[in-house]
Amino acid sequence: MNVLSTKLINNHDLIVAEELRSSNMLKNHALAMSISDVGWRTFLNMLAYKADLYGRKFLTIDPKNTTQTCSNCGHILSGADKLTLTDRHWTCPVCHKHHLRDHNAAINILNKGLVKM
Repeated sequence: MNVLSTKLINNHDLIVAEELRSSNMLKNHALAMSISDVGWRTFLNMLAYKADLYGRKFLTIDPKNTTQTCSNCGHILSGADKLTLTDRHWTCPVCHKHHLRDHNAAINILNKGLVKM
């Protein structure tokens, strides 16, 4: 984690991450082991510390709807359309843009960070 956090900070002026609520994620048995093993909080702390040290910007944002929001038109999925953990790609019912779940979420996370600056 130490090498990765240093590499990220040295190669980017801005890093934005979700402020994941690991306590909620640990309730999901499919994610519990991964979250515990990764030490997400420690990794975020390393990024924050090194960003300050190297004069970079590190932000965390509220993760609400980062996966469920179309990064193209802003439509938020709800009800029966809401994604589950097994949904890896989806098409927006409004603008018909096809999304890869994680790529779409990354765009939304960056956009939230840019607004927060």
